[in-house]
Amino acid sequence: MKKWVALFVAVLIIGTIFSGTLAEIKERGKLIIGTEPTFPPFEYVNEKNEIVGFDIDIAQKIADELGVELEIVNLPFDSLIPALMSDKIDLIVAGMTITEERAKVIDFSIPYFNANQAIVVRGNEGFMPATLEDLKGKRVAVQLGTTGDLVVSDIKEIMVTRFQKFTDAFLELQNKRVDAVVLDEAVANAYVKTFPKFVVSAIIDTGEKYGIGVKKGNTELLEFVNTVVSNLFKSPYDLLVEKWFEETK
Repeated sequence: MKKWVALFVAVLIIGTIFSGTLAEIKERGKLIIGTEPTFPPFEYVNEKNEIVGFDIDIAQKIADELGVELEIVNLPFDSLIPALMSDKIDLIVAGMTITEERAKVIDFSIPYFNANQAIVVRGNEGFMPATLEDLKGKRVAVQLGTTGDLVVSDIKEIMVTRFQKFTDAFLELQNKRVDAVVLDEAVANAYVKTFPKFVVSAIIDTGEKYGIGVKKGNTELLEFVNTVVSNLFKSPYDLLVEKWFEETK
């Protein structure tokens, strides 16, 4: 029995080691990425029920360079890292901030986007917080596991309500069950443009950098992703920024 158990464990380990390698991705003919598409303009569902956005274009470029199809898996944001670690996806491409805690369990590509946080409130009530400290004693909605969640959770006097999706956080704000939503600046601008009843009251300089998540130790895939991202910076990247972010200004 012990021998069979040992063999089973060995098979699992081998499967883990080789899962998601460049050779396996090319053999299966598709690159599988995980994302959470309520994060425009990075990833969202358009009127044709397609997942599109800045991040998706980058993922498509990686798939094209590999010569494979792109498969997108829609997951809750806080499920993305577990999915990557358990080989359900090859990459996380989801506007994910590079943090020390996350980097302990997954690897990140070189940064591809600089970001800050924003405070969004209802625009007709006179409450215009300029800092996170101004949210003390207030009810604030965030998306579970995001940087917005982390920064408001550091302030004990803030009453934090967490949701799987940003859309649910904004629904709470619309229904006056929370006083503000804290989320990434580019996404905040996109939502405010779509729903003029909301306004961005302040930008919080958090100095974040987004990276593409790769399973820990998958050096070959990480190096390939870094090469693609580096090459994007040389010209096409500027076109992607113009395509997805000019309209949110």
